[in-house]
Parts: sequence; C-alpha cells; structure tokens
Amino acid sequence: MERDARITLSGKPVTLIGPELKAGDKAPDYMLVNNEMNEVTLKDFQGKTKLISVAISVDTSVCDSQLRQFNEKAASLGKDIAVLNVTMDLPFTLKRFCGTAGIKNALALSDYRYASFGTNYGVLMKGLRLLARSVFIVDSRDNIAYVEIVPEATGNVDFDRALKALSGLPAGGRAA
Repeated sequence: MERDARITLSGKPVTLIGPELKAGDKAPDYMLVNNEMNEVTLKDFQGKTKLISVAISVDTSVCDSQLRQFNEKAASLGKDIAVLNVTMDLPFTLKRFCGTAGIKNALALSDYRYASFGTNYGVLMKGLRLLARSVFIVDSRDNIAYVEIVPEATGNVDFDRALKALSGLPAGGRAA
C-alpha cells in the first residue's frame, strides 16, 4: 500500500509505504536489529508500554535532538515503559552515537535489514529507504494509543503532546 504525498522532505512530496495506523489499531510486529546485531521484535517488550520514536538518521541535528530528548524523558518514566528509537542507521552507527551521546535510557534500534517497521507502521519513504519522523505509543496490550507522523520530515515531533498521551494511559500502560 502506498500513500502518495503523505509528507514532505525539504518541501518535496514523499510517498509512504504501508498502512495509515491510528489509535485503537493493533500494533503490527516488526523485526529490528539492536547495537549488538541481535534481532528485536514487538514481543521483546511484552507487557510494557512502548514509546517508539522514529527518525531519519541520528547523524542529523533534528534526529540527534529527538533521541536525546526522549532519552532524558525516559529516565523518569519508570521500568514499565520502554523507549525505543528506530532509524535505518546501521547498528554500528547507533552504538557509536549512543556511546558518544550518553544514551542509556532509550534503546536505539535499526530497521536497515528488513524495513519491516517502516513498512508495517506505514513510515517507509518510497525510493529513499528512510523512515518518516514519527512517534507511536503502544500500550502494554500492544494496542496503538497515539500516532504522530510529522508532515515535514525535517521538522520536530510534538514532544509535549506525545508525553501527555503517554501519561494519559492508565497505570500499567493499558488503554481503556
């Protein structure tokens, strides 16, 4: 499924591949790779609320800031919430970046191998093999509670809105 001109990148229309997910949908599975080259799926975070921050590349200033801000916020969110950052960056790049930037609270994951997150969550930019800047909050039962796809890929996510949606989930991170 393709969604033409769903976002822009530096003002140019970009087609996204995959479904248009919304709050209330069941979260699709994915196969990502962590910094140690191990595969990670949705089931690895079973029973936890997931704040999934999606960015183009940690080597851009906006994406760097996005990961750093969610990493800072993650420190106070509690152990029942997993903060994931997903890009197409190679795991080696993510490991280097996280080490240099002191990222310890958010888990940086790569979709480079299968592009399954991008395709299943509808944020894979056609022809670019990059992910559209977005945020997904998935409750502990793997239901999507919040979705933001930034209209201009070089813009910022709405941190306050995402964190408000996260804090609005009942204890245990389950949507009502």
